[in-house]
Amino acid sequence: MSLRDAVRRAAGTVIHRGWSAIRRAGTITPKSPAGYRFRKLGEGACLAFPTGAIFGEEWIEIGEGTLVGERVSISAGMNPGLDLGPSAIVRIGHSCSIGRGTHIVGHRLIEVGDHVFTGPYVYITDQNHVYDDPETPIGRQWPRDNPVTIGPGSWLGAGAIILPGTRLGRQTVVAGGAVVRGEFPDHCVLAGVPARVVRRYTPEEGWHLPFLPAGRTAPDDGNESPPLDPAAIRGLPSPHADRDL
Repeated sequence: MSLRDAVRRAAGTVIHRGWSAIRRAGTITPKSPAGYRFRKLGEGACLAFPTGAIFGEEWIEIGEGTLVGERVSISAGMNPGLDLGPSAIVRIGHSCSIGRGTHIVGHRLIEVGDHVFTGPYVYITDQNHVYDDPETPIGRQWPRDNPVTIGPGSWLGAGAIILPGTRLGRQTVVAGGAVVRGEFPDHCVLAGVPARVVRRYTPEEGWHLPFLPAGRTAPDDGNESPPLDPAAIRGLPSPHADRDL
C-alpha cells in the first residue's frame, strides 16, 4: 500500500467514525436537551440526526418507542414562537416509524395512530392554499385548515401525500406516490392520484376488489368489468374529488 493510499484510508476511517459519533450525539431523545422542548417525547423515542425543520415542539407529542428518521421535518404552526393554544397540534402515537425525509406540517391537528409506519419522503399536512380570489396571488390568500387522522397500524408508502381533511381508518395501506384526501374505512388499500380504494377487507369476504364480489377477479362472462359506481362503494371519494386537489 502506498503512503497516499494509507493516508486516504486513515482519513476515511477518522471521518466515518467522527460522523457516527456526531450522529449519536445529535440524536434527540427524552434525555437530551432538545428532547425537553417537546410537549411529550415518550420513553425510547428518538429523532435521528441530522433532523429536518423542527419547531413548535411545545405542541408536538411523540409516543414511546417511536423512531423518526433522518431529515424528517415536524412542525406546529406557521413559524417558531407562536402561541398555538393549550392543546397539541401534532400527535404521533407509540411504536411508529417515520421514514427519512418525511414532512409532517401541522397547524390545527394531525393525529398519527400507534404502530404507523411510513416510507421515505411522505408529506402530511392539515393546511392547504386556496385560490378563491382569482386576482390575488395564491400564496397571499389565507390558507384553510382541516384536521388529519391516520389510523393505527397503517402503512404509508414512499412519496405519499396526505392532504387536509384526510381520515384514514385502522390498518390502511397507502400506495407510494398516492395523493390522498377524504375519509376511508378500516382495512383498505388506497392508490392513485387522487387516491381511490383498490382493495378492501371484510371478515365475511376477506381481501377483495371493492367493485367485485369476493373471490372474483373478473366477470363470469370474461368481458371487462362493469363501470365502477363510486357512490355505491363505502369509503370511495366522490368522482369529482379531484376538482378539490
